[in-house]
Amino acid sequence: MGLNPEEVSSVIQKEIGKYEAKLEMESVGTVLQVGDGIARIWGLEDVMMSELVVFPGDITGLVLNLEADNVGVAIFGSDRLIKEGDTVKRTGKVAQVPVGDALIGRVVNPIGEPLDGKGPVVTDKHRLLEGIAPNVVQRQPVKEPMMTGLKAIDSMIPIGRGQRELIIGDRQTGKTAIAIDAIINQKDTDVFCIYVAIGQKASSVARVVEILEQHGAMEYTTVVCATANDPAPMQYIAPYAGCAMGEEFLYTGRHALVIYDDLSKQAQSYRQLSLLLRRPPGREAYPGDIFYCHSRLLERAAKLSDEEGGGSLTALPIIETQASDVSAYIPTNVISITDGQIYLLPDLFFAGVRPAIDVGISVSRVGGNAQTKAMKKIAGSLRLDLAQYRELAAFAQFGSDMDAATKKQLTRGERMVEILKQGQYVPQSLGRQVTIIWAAANGYLDDLDLSVLEKFEIEFLAFVEKEFLDIFHVIDKEKVISDDTDKKLHDAVKKFKEQFKA
Repeated sequence: MGLNPEEVSSVIQKEIGKYEAKLEMESVGTVLQVGDGIARIWGLEDVMMSELVVFPGDITGLVLNLEADNVGVAIFGSDRLIKEGDTVKRTGKVAQVPVGDALIGRVVNPIGEPLDGKGPVVTDKHRLLEGIAPNVVQRQPVKEPMMTGLKAIDSMIPIGRGQRELIIGDRQTGKTAIAIDAIINQKDTDVFCIYVAIGQKASSVARVVEILEQHGAMEYTTVVCATANDPAPMQYIAPYAGCAMGEEFLYTGRHALVIYDDLSKQAQSYRQLSLLLRRPPGREAYPGDIFYCHSRLLERAAKLSDEEGGGSLTALPIIETQASDVSAYIPTNVISITDGQIYLLPDLFFAGVRPAIDVGISVSRVGGNAQTKAMKKIAGSLRLDLAQYRELAAFAQFGSDMDAATKKQLTRGERMVEILKQGQYVPQSLGRQVTIIWAAANGYLDDLDLSVLEKFEIEFLAFVEKEFLDIFHVIDKEKVISDDTDKKLHDAVKKFKEQFKA
């Protein structure tokens, strides 16, 4: 088929007639100074706070300082490829992360890029890093239990859905272990988990992911990872990114648990950014808004009212103390924001009491509201028994003669401490926890030697599962100890003790 030259020329004339020259304005700036992960930019007069900007080579940055003559930007990535005089463009987008079900089971960095080699994260949903916390009217009181599977926590320091419970202690005292147990225990529940690793070694995060995979927990968990060799801006935004991912579940009527491990390192990265941006330092060289930095993050955890969908976001922030000093700046800040704290003591940890929870200053400000009736019934006396035992144990060291009642109390306390010990990554169901604590609280372990209690617990629970299986089922389902269940528990312990060989 031949081309007709007249047709071609008429088409070209039509196209030329339709052409309009459009003048497009683009807001750009110039790099004045760059170094230590911070760039100062001249121009960008209409840029927004927390907006993302793009440097040459597709490196993104976050606007943190708006000054009279320049803009301070934190760089997500290497600053070595950026030089003075480079052109910086606005994106028009305030910092946001991808959210939604596509992130479940993935390991991502704080801007939603995958780190697990399983291909791109395909989602069209995004949420702002800095969301506004639900107001008082949109919330309801915390009253639904968030079981961690740890006897010591679920009985004495209960956590509810929508609560913020701080895990605090020195390094290597089992803080992360409690958080991982809580994640593993959400298997077969409707709770989605987000584990935010801030400033940790990449090998430590890989080990956590491996443990979660072994226990089948990655099926409902997202890991947000900003390792120690990631730049400070990444470590600073990591908890906000994890929170935004959790909010997607919160606002769609579902339940989520977010663990920030740990906020001490996030505070240090924010201090580094602030000092480099020349913001005035305050106490311990932290900037003046470090309290707001944590409060605006933790206030986003909530239990929404039924009108809002009834979703919940539970936060377990972790703080590392130096030499057990809970009165330092960051620990006191976060303690005052949260609804209670689980305090881990190095002395208890090294004495073999694990989880190494100091019952004295650990507290849940939601308390019994977040407990089932079954646990409330047996745990009411437990905390008191332990507190009395600790006082008596201090006096008993002097070796003076003790009356029978005091000896009985010491015996009971020792057995309670022993029975609350629990191995790592073996969270227990409500029924199993209640059964063994009930046996200890009712004095059935008082005549046993401390060294055989662990063996007794394992064999007794196996015996109940085999011979009295309905005990676990009834407690797990009805969440109360009825008179009938109480009688069965008495029968089960007596029958087992007859055949138990220490």
